Amino acid sequence: MLARWTEVSEPVDGKSHTKRSKTSSIDEYISGFAPDTREALSEVRQTIHSAAPEAVETISYAIPTFDVGGRHLVHFAGYARHVGFYPGGADAIQAFAAELEPYRRGKGSVRFPLDRPMPLDLIARMVAYRLHRLTQDSS
Repeated sequence: MLARWTEVSEPVDGKSHTKRSKTSSIDEYISGFAPDTREALSEVRQTIHSAAPEAVETISYAIPTFDVGGRHLVHFAGYARHVGFYPGGADAIQAFAAELEPYRRGKGSVRFPLDRPMPLDLIARMVAYRLHRLTQDSS
């Protein structure tokens, strides 16, 4: 069974859009994916927990999210060929630009392909960076 994230809706303006997940927990979200994607998502989830043990799991924007102090720390999502990682804005992407060079990136996102090992150490450092920025902003 594939998660709802892999279902593609009818094209709009010539582009296919992914339907939103309707899950209410990260466990439920992850369980809907194929085994290789489930494994990668679980690794990313555990890495985030290790880097930010005080973070609270939630679903926001229909994807797994970790919050600290009521603010979004990071998000991640599963897709057919990659894990999307959303470290809370362009500053985190810029701070790790050299290490993210091998990966497809957007302004505030990075795609980690499923056919390569997840860069868990890099993800942990990006989470730590975001945690530092969030705690710095709230002081």
